[in-house]
Amino acid sequence: QVQLVESGGGLVQPGGSLRLSCAVSVSGSIFSIYNMGWYRQAPGNQRELVASITNSGSTNYAESVKGRFTISRDNAKNTVYLQMNSLKPEDTALYYCNGLGTYAASWGQGTQVTVSS
Repeated sequence: QVQLVESGGGLVQPGGSLRLSCAVSVSGSIFSIYNMGWYRQAPGNQRELVASITNSGSTNYAESVKGRFTISRDNAKNTVYLQMNSLKPEDTALYYCNGLGTYAASWGQGTQVTVSS
């Protein structure tokens, strides 16, 4: 069974940066074909997809984070990253990663990002 472990969250001031990591417990050759996404869920809101990356490296972003967030992957480490710059208070949420579509697995614990002065 695929396991997802997110890390890297924390408390940061507006305008700051964080880098999230997501370790995926599958063999390297399988992970390389996964299309992956980063999601977030703020209190009272539905979970939303904020960034995605295909197995060929194509990326896509929600309008709210475009130009500020960058998703990347390291297939040798079975890891997906989310570099978050110019953070805003409205970015405060629990952040999760998961496979897209047929690659989706059970949700991990997520990592909390809080943007506040």
